[in-house]
Amino acid sequence: QVQLVESGGGLAQTGDSLRLSCAPSGRTFRIYAMGWFRQAPGKEREFLAAIRWSVGSTYYSSDLKGRFTISRDIAKNTVYLQMNRLKPEDTAIYYCAAPDEDSTTVYLSRSNEYRYWGQGTQVTVSS
Repeated sequence: QVQLVESGGGLAQTGDSLRLSCAPSGRTFRIYAMGWFRQAPGKEREFLAAIRWSVGSTYYSSDLKGRFTISRDIAKNTVYLQMNRLKPEDTAIYYCAAPDEDSTTVYLSRSNEYRYWGQGTQVTVSS
């Protein structure tokens, strides 16, 4: 059983920064890639960023306009999402996700390419 455990959410004000973390727990898990998504109330889940684990290639939603940065620490088996210049519209539940270990997908912005999901962490940005 693989579980993804997120941390780092919370309350922020407009312009603040937050960093989310996510790491797999449970059995040994070979990471092909990891991604971050979010879902605001009444909206569909949207892709934010993804990273190919071995090579470090990163992919972003164009809507972020450079405010968010995904990174990983291979030694800690942890993926991060650094969020800067937060806005009230960033308020959402943030999820990390990972494709199946055997995945070779190039479609890392598609939620249906991910098998494992974290429980989500709430980020609330006030004006």
